[in-house]
Amino acid sequence: MSKYLSIAKISEGFYKEKGSKFFAFAVPCKTEEEVKAFIQAKRKEHHQAVHVCSAFRLGSDKKLYRSSDDGEPSNSAGPPILGQIQSFDLSNVLIAVVRYYGGTNLGVGGLITAYRSAAKDALEQAEMIECEEEVVWELQFSYADMPGVMKTLKAYPCSILSQELAENGHITVSIPLSQERLMSELTEFKINP
Repeated sequence: MSKYLSIAKISEGFYKEKGSKFFAFAVPCKTEEEVKAFIQAKRKEHHQAVHVCSAFRLGSDKKLYRSSDDGEPSNSAGPPILGQIQSFDLSNVLIAVVRYYGGTNLGVGGLITAYRSAAKDALEQAEMIECEEEVVWELQFSYADMPGVMKTLKAYPCSILSQELAENGHITVSIPLSQERLMSELTEFKINP
């Protein structure tokens, strides 16, 4: 239930129609903040572009998703991009498509084709990976408990996000939901949020 398909790293796609150029970027992301930051960065990088249309889907349940036409006619850009994310059955993915206007209007049908094709090209270039939903825990422990905690963390698949190991230990760790045994072994050190 907590597994889903995503992409390993940023991939790019391209589509050209009647002088208009569509540059697509498929990006792995886990939060709406990451989505907003990437779109903002693309707007700065491509400040002469007319539109930066986008769509994203987040979470293993795939229930959080949005799309943006960014000034294009309603439903001509964002929904076709989102449709590609859905057809590849991906999550924790953003696709942003940067459009440079070529001087000829494409019409709604032409725009739908262009945005869908650029998004599809970016996903066809991407490396698909299976991921698992994770929880973030903060752990705090005494100096005497440090060797045992570190040994436990090394024995299971998890990611240490930050650590302070002084007189007392403080570690932030990301744990796959399937690692129930690891969670039970670390429960006594967990700081309740």
